[in-house]
Amino acid sequence: MWYDFRVELFAQVSVLLALAVCVAIVMRLLGQPLIIGHILTGLMAGPYVLGILHSNETLSLLGEIGVAILLFTVGLHLSPDIIRRFGSVSIITGVGQVVITSAIGFFICVALGFSTLVSFYLAVALAFSSTIIIMKLISDKGDIDVLYAKIAIGFLLVQDVIAVLLLLAIPLFTADAASLSSFARFGLSAVFLIAFLYIASRIFISKLSAFFERSQELLFLFALTWGVGIAALFREFGFSLESGALIAGVALATLPSRREISARLTPLRDFFIVLFFIYLGAQLQLDAIIGLLPTALILSGLVLVGNPIILMGILGYLGYRRKTSLQTGFTVAQISEFSLILVALGVSLGHVSNEVLSLITLVGLMTIFGSTYLVAYSDRIYARVQPYLGIFERADAHEKRTRREHSDVVLFGCNRIGYDYLEALVTMGKRLLVIDYDPQVVSAVEDAGVAVAYGDAADISFLETIDFSHATLIISTIPDPSTNALLVRTVKEHSPDAVVVLIAHTVADALSHYGDGADYVVLPHFLGGKHAADLVLKHQDVKKNYSRLRDSHIAHLQLRVAIGHEHPPRLN
Repeated sequence: MWYDFRVELFAQVSVLLALAVCVAIVMRLLGQPLIIGHILTGLMAGPYVLGILHSNETLSLLGEIGVAILLFTVGLHLSPDIIRRFGSVSIITGVGQVVITSAIGFFICVALGFSTLVSFYLAVALAFSSTIIIMKLISDKGDIDVLYAKIAIGFLLVQDVIAVLLLLAIPLFTADAASLSSFARFGLSAVFLIAFLYIASRIFISKLSAFFERSQELLFLFALTWGVGIAALFREFGFSLESGALIAGVALATLPSRREISARLTPLRDFFIVLFFIYLGAQLQLDAIIGLLPTALILSGLVLVGNPIILMGILGYLGYRRKTSLQTGFTVAQISEFSLILVALGVSLGHVSNEVLSLITLVGLMTIFGSTYLVAYSDRIYARVQPYLGIFERADAHEKRTRREHSDVVLFGCNRIGYDYLEALVTMGKRLLVIDYDPQVVSAVEDAGVAVAYGDAADISFLETIDFSHATLIISTIPDPSTNALLVRTVKEHSPDAVVVLIAHTVADALSHYGDGADYVVLPHFLGGKHAADLVLKHQDVKKNYSRLRDSHIAHLQLRVAIGHEHPPRLN
């Protein structure tokens, strides 16, 4: 029996992936966001079209794993400094937008003929935006480090907290006898989880990180276990899976290996998140679309147009510029998965009917489609409408800008030869980033006050997490020819004018790197011989000159021994 189920499930996933590829190709040819293709794939695979999807629970589980990994990787980009800088604006915008949208939505629903209780459910459902969808869109667009993304991530987390409180509070208010004890248990759980995460991240993980970083496979396994495990722990205590995964990522955001963790998890995240959106599309109930379509269009208009205007008004009042306000506003132009859960809870409690659930599902489909285009093409839209947005920008507008993590100079490898480069590059006074996969080297460079990242230059996923667009000088002390060839191609794609200096141990490798586009290739053995010959020509046979040179060299070698540098074995 188990064997038959396994074969059936494997066949279903295989057909779903094949269908997803075909739809994705069509979306790419049409220049449309792939997320829409994934939802359409689920709609086609669901019971209303092809009917090939049967293992809904399994697909739901795989989708939840994707959600956890997605939000975990997003949390890795949220350092405590970012939270401190944008915490207040996140609370103001998150709470303000939910309250205003709910109020407007309530009066619209009452005007459409819904009862007071149903209007409450619908109005609140329209106020929440999808953290999962927006994080996916922002990640695909490469805007994680842009100002509007930082603000959006903050207030979406605030909205998630409000949604969780509502999901917990509505049943509590229904059962009056248990409300006080349940609220107390909820508060104690929150205190316990926060204390646990603080102690674990500050005391244990910070000390064990160097051990995990010695093996990239172990680092990957630890990060995956931490992200999914914390998300599951939060769910067991009655909190949302999404908030747990995001906070788990924030707890590791200060680790030097955060880039490497994010890069390693990206392919796994993308696979599972595709299954999540397929599952979302398969759950859409289309049997009552015709009758609900006019109402759904009105409510969708509030979400697609009204929510961005509300948020733009709040951000404009807080002093942000019109472009940031517009781009941030577009991130609330869809309803959340919490909206569907909230209305489904109302159905289970007998507060609303299944028809209301179908209505909010249809609104979800419309707004997800619409907001995908708004976020993806926000730059083009702003270029067209910016002359008309003056009302949303104060005369004294200002912004707490956050810059992308870019550097002018990037040094790959900081052991032996890289150490000499580091001493020289620090004196240049430019933004320097050092990258190494030796935890001890990373720790030493970090202690010296230099920006450093743990990662493997041979991993294309990791290289793609680095912003080379502003780099003017790239130096690699890594002697591996294939790694250097990959590095040259990657750098030239993002910054064609950047100077690239590499290391090679054979003449053939050096010539090959020149053919790849390297600007200069250092051969240490030839360079060492040339340097030695220049020293002899400079000092001739004057013994006192060599005495000073000898003392200086001994001091330098003793320093190298102290920091653990060894000379590489002789090459034939």
